[in-house]
Amino acid sequence: MTTAVVRALGALAHDAVHPSTEAGGPCACPAPAVLADRADGTVVRSGPVVAKAHAPGTDTADLAARLAVASSGALAGVLLPPVSRPSGRAAPTVTVHGRTVTLWPHGDPVDPADPDAAPWEEAAGLLARLHRTSPAAAFTPAGVPVPALPTMRGPAKAALAVARMHAALPDDPATAPVREAWRRLPAWARDEAAMPPHRSRFLCHGDLHLGQLVRHPAPHGPWLLIDVDDLGLGDPAWDLARPAAWYAAGLLPPEVWLRFLDAYREAGGPAIRAEGDPWPELDVPARALTVQTAALAFAKAAAQRRTPDEVERTMIDACARIASLPPELTAEHSS
Repeated sequence: MTTAVVRALGALAHDAVHPSTEAGGPCACPAPAVLADRADGTVVRSGPVVAKAHAPGTDTADLAARLAVASSGALAGVLLPPVSRPSGRAAPTVTVHGRTVTLWPHGDPVDPADPDAAPWEEAAGLLARLHRTSPAAAFTPAGVPVPALPTMRGPAKAALAVARMHAALPDDPATAPVREAWRRLPAWARDEAAMPPHRSRFLCHGDLHLGQLVRHPAPHGPWLLIDVDDLGLGDPAWDLARPAAWYAAGLLPPEVWLRFLDAYREAGGPAIRAEGDPWPELDVPARALTVQTAALAFAKAAAQRRTPDEVERTMIDACARIASLPPELTAEHSS
């Protein structure tokens, strides 16, 4: 991201705090700070507001529908709503150097240096509430027709990760286990076909991980889900797939996984059966997230001219185990 764009994002966030029309002199606000700068989004903070430049090519109609859901009273206490205008309506998107930009309240993120304090139960409860919310209820208060709600982008993100790996390391034999694990997924999980009807009627976040939670108001407010770029209708099991994949690979301790799973069930989450083995519902999404993570590991390592680190290697090895399973086992829960 260029300095000019970062400066423009900082100015937008600053103006949302106190518009230039109200400025009476020199401002004592701290300089804007870049919170994230990736290909899929750049976030700049000014005081209590952040400006986010979305990925190039973002579908503005789909984004508008997602913003409407985030603004809906039906999801108050679940999703962080965008910054509102005095009328109370969601702030409109603007365009900065060809990038669609939205404005959001700043919240305190999960502390990566304190993994024991990670809000796994809170995340599970928020997901359960999101999944239990009727799409019609989420849309009606915002005045947006229900059919405008896009498909959850989880499979699309997995496909993009595999494409990045192919572009970075075409035909590299080291990537063979990842490619084989990807090939064994059903077409819908590879974003090559529509989801089966029973998997496509729930409101889903689409990219759940601990970086998608903040406390608002900071620093002691409740945990809320952020980043609606991938939100839409789909299989709610996809939102449980990343911790499921980490657990299956040995990166998430069993006791943490069970806390997360139990909290989701206690909150009435519909992604998995109320009791018993959750893997018939989780198997395909968890395998897809394993492939996505391993593919991104290869792509990032290639870009940085290094070998995959220990954690990345763990997910790559998990793909090798998936690729070595008899085909009937990987196909068992694919429909």
